[in-house]
Amino acid sequence: MLRVQVAHLGVRAMRQLGRLGVWYPADRLDGAGIKGLLGKVEELGYSTFWYPEALGYESLSIASYMLANSTRLIIGSSIANIYARDPFTARRGLRTLSSLYDDRFILGLGVSHAPLVERVRGHVYDKPVPTMRRYLDGLYEDPSNATEWPVVIAALGPLMLKLAAERTAGAVPYNVTPEHTRGARAALGPDKLLVVEQKVCLETDAAAARGLARRELHRYLTLTNYRNNWLRIGFTEADLADGGSNRFIDAMVLWGDAATISHGLRAHLEAGANQVCMQPVHREGDTEARNRILKALADVSP
Repeated sequence: MLRVQVAHLGVRAMRQLGRLGVWYPADRLDGAGIKGLLGKVEELGYSTFWYPEALGYESLSIASYMLANSTRLIIGSSIANIYARDPFTARRGLRTLSSLYDDRFILGLGVSHAPLVERVRGHVYDKPVPTMRRYLDGLYEDPSNATEWPVVIAALGPLMLKLAAERTAGAVPYNVTPEHTRGARAALGPDKLLVVEQKVCLETDAAAARGLARRELHRYLTLTNYRNNWLRIGFTEADLADGGSNRFIDAMVLWGDAATISHGLRAHLEAGANQVCMQPVHREGDTEARNRILKALADVSP
């Protein structure tokens, strides 16, 4: 277990994150569905639930709902879009959630992607690292204790990882491999929080598993930030063409039986991740399959 020191209103609290967490898009669920998922995650013994912000629920509002409908889970945004609220609002939101829910909230921030920022929100998408640096400048009241706040950032490239090490508690990379995790740990240093997302599919038939994986990944293959990182870590343009090569798909979505998937999760931990947050990949609307994945991997946790 990793002991994470967080600061709230000048008071430090200690929180523990387990080696495995759960990552899931809340936008796919209504209120009852969110309650049911949180209950299952707690029942299975996971310590942390991470969720994104895209086109549905507003990040801090849904965090409050999830905190109110859980008892011990740490809830983390992965990520809250920095173009969706100014730094002062993010600070007030973090303080509000921390105060009302016993410091069970981690604020993960990210620069999102140009199409979501410009076409959906109507903003100008600026250079990611300087934009995030300016945002963090406005977030903290006292920069001297910034790294003690429960704030992490989405970081893929070396400059954003450097910023995460200097100005936050750590990083929450998405769509990465254990090789990237190893490099991220080196960039962050030994004491920062490194939580990596990994998609998992409890399916032993290669064609079925890869079909589900390609359906899940297709939206990301058009996004420049992810493509640049995949090319940086050794994939080729050919790997990213036509829905993704088998090599690429198998790296992005671990599939097979529970033991095989657990071995892949362990690779991230051995590369330096403090926690791997698993994103179940399943047929649309098949919550029973989602829950089977969570149970199976809880039973063979690395």
